[in-house]
Amino acid sequence: MFERAGKKKGNISKHQFWQHHNKPIELWSTSVIKQKLDYVHDNPVEPGFVSGPTAWKYSSARNFA
Repeated sequence: MFERAGKKKGNISKHQFWQHHNKPIELWSTSVIKQKLDYVHDNPVEPGFVSGPTAWKYSSARNFA
């Protein structure tokens, strides 16, 4: 998959890991901000790496708890 993505770009010689686009999301309300924060904080929980958002070592969820 990474090799295929790298071949699409002329400046990539082998593999491309990051996507090169900028699609900003407007944080226009408190509920949208909370939704995005919850998504980020729940990322390590979904695959089962930790039991809760505050258990992830590098999470800012503890700051919001």
